[in-house]
Amino acid sequence: MPAPRIPNLNTLRRGQGPSTGRGQGVSSSSRSEGEEKLAKDHIVQQTDQDASVSRLSAVELGYLNDPFAVRFVSGPGQRRFPIINRGTYVRTKAIDNLVHRFVFSSSSSSSLTKKQIISLGAGSDTRFFRLQSHSPPPPPFLYHEIDFPTNTAYKITTITSSLDLLNLIPGYSSEPDTISANGTALSTPSYHIHPLDLRILSSVTEPPESFTSIDSTLPTLIISECCLIYLPPHLADSTVTYFTRTLFPPTTPLGLILYEPINPHSAFGKVMVRNLATRGIVLQTLYKYENLEAQRARLRVYGFTAGQEAKTVDGIWEEEVPRNEKERVAGLEMVDEVEEWRLLAGHYCNIPTRQLTPSYPYLRSSALKLLSTLRTQ
Repeated sequence: MPAPRIPNLNTLRRGQGPSTGRGQGVSSSSRSEGEEKLAKDHIVQQTDQDASVSRLSAVELGYLNDPFAVRFVSGPGQRRFPIINRGTYVRTKAIDNLVHRFVFSSSSSSSLTKKQIISLGAGSDTRFFRLQSHSPPPPPFLYHEIDFPTNTAYKITTITSSLDLLNLIPGYSSEPDTISANGTALSTPSYHIHPLDLRILSSVTEPPESFTSIDSTLPTLIISECCLIYLPPHLADSTVTYFTRTLFPPTTPLGLILYEPINPHSAFGKVMVRNLATRGIVLQTLYKYENLEAQRARLRVYGFTAGQEAKTVDGIWEEEVPRNEKERVAGLEMVDEVEEWRLLAGHYCNIPTRQLTPSYPYLRSSALKLLSTLRTQ
């Protein structure tokens, strides 16, 4: 495909140029090593607002039903281009369906088995609140979110400013130990927000203090939605293996949903990497885990040997979204750039997998018929 036909991801953000101004005016050579690290971390932290704005755009146009999305957007929303909105829709629905199956399914031994979700780099994600507002209500479950303290403080401030959100947290109280003194951690009987740099998990000898709220005996689903991609490969690997080999014993059923960009060597992939680099964003695991087969091999190393039905976003849209739902989504906005949509959707994958015992069918691939790409239940 000629270069002019390959979409510029910066332009597709609509109303924003190649740079957001972060880090401008100070050359990297004039910063200390510590300042450079903080600047890079800040850029990664800001990607959370990009995702929140994209989610709100999809909600306002009718792609998604998320009454909480607007709460977590700082400043005015922005309408994204149609192919970005469709990508947000497929990404969100795929993961939501996997999570829904996990939470609402029962094991063969007990219909009352409590479950647990751990969301890495959760940022301003609204999935916990959407689950809690579901009708019928979900069975009891534990939900953990881990992110940089800057992002967790913003989220907690947003939550405590909204009575509607607070009312959706079972067991929430205004007792002093619910929220940490610095406002970066939240702990309730069902919902925990952990202010933690995941990179430290490669070197800790004891679990972080807040991890005492994680129950290592419960069937657990781990979600990395464009999170591990920002870590150096060895730290991304050690983060996952911390959970699979250190925190959780082999007897605990585990599932993993991994959503990441792939295919950096294609013409579109090269443009994608270059455009993101102009904003200071580096996708650090992209070249090591560059395609679906590399991602499957990665999961086997982590210990997830079952249910590797990885697909690209394009594959999910074409093969898993029902025809009537495709027609509904297509009617929301006209997608003129079909080739661009397929290019964009072919460079992101969703990979659900599992590591479990046979007594938990909701983690088996045979139990999943979703709008998603792998399977995590």
